[in-house]
This record gives sequence, C-alpha cells and structure tokens, in this order.
Amino acid sequence: MTLVDSFGWIEFFTDGPLAGEYAKHLQRPSEVLVPTIVLYEVYKKIKAEKDEESALVAIGTMQNAQILPLTEELSVSAADLELRYKLAMADAIVYASALQESAKLVTSDKDLKDLPHVTYFPK
Repeated sequence: MTLVDSFGWIEFFTDGPLAGEYAKHLQRPSEVLVPTIVLYEVYKKIKAEKDEESALVAIGTMQNAQILPLTEELSVSAADLELRYKLAMADAIVYASALQESAKLVTSDKDLKDLPHVTYFPK
C-alpha cells in the first residue's frame, strides 16, 4: 500500500516537475490510500489556483483510491507523532495514516523525509 501526500497529488494534477515520479505511485488506485485531510488540502489548493470544476475532477479521481477517515484512534496516534517528531498537524495525520495501514508514505515534505517508511522526492 502507498499513501501519497497532498503535495504529490497536486504535482500530479497540475503536471508539476515531479508529476512523473508521483504518477508511478498512483498507477494502481486500489493500492493507494488517501486520508480525508489530503482530500481537503488538494481540493482547496486546486480550487484556489484553478477553479472549482478542476478541484472536483481531482477529488473524483482521488476517490478511486481507498479513502481513510480521521477516526478517534488515528487522531490520538497523530497527536502522539506530532509531539514526538514536532510535525505540523496535517503532516502528523498523514504520517499516522500511513503507519496505521502499514503503507509507504510518498512525499516531498522535508519535515517527513527522515522518518521510517517514507519515500522522499526533493522539490
């Protein structure tokens, strides 16, 4: 299983410089996990930079993957990881989601690059 963070999805949808790298990890939607906070961040960013229709198309594509809700257990785990690694809230939720599902996290977020089970692509 793979979890691509918000930056990776945005790169993919906007054909950014790392779109090809992220596309390799998005080829099998049934093996891709999407935390609900990633849906939020991608929708917000694409709507702000493009338009609502583009944002809705992106969300529709992401919904072909496995959506992970923010549960009570995941919230507590994320809070513990935030304190342990000094992460931002969204990063902690994304990382906790990956760990909960024993998934590889694919990201370009330098705050996550040295953590276990993370594949990092420098920006």
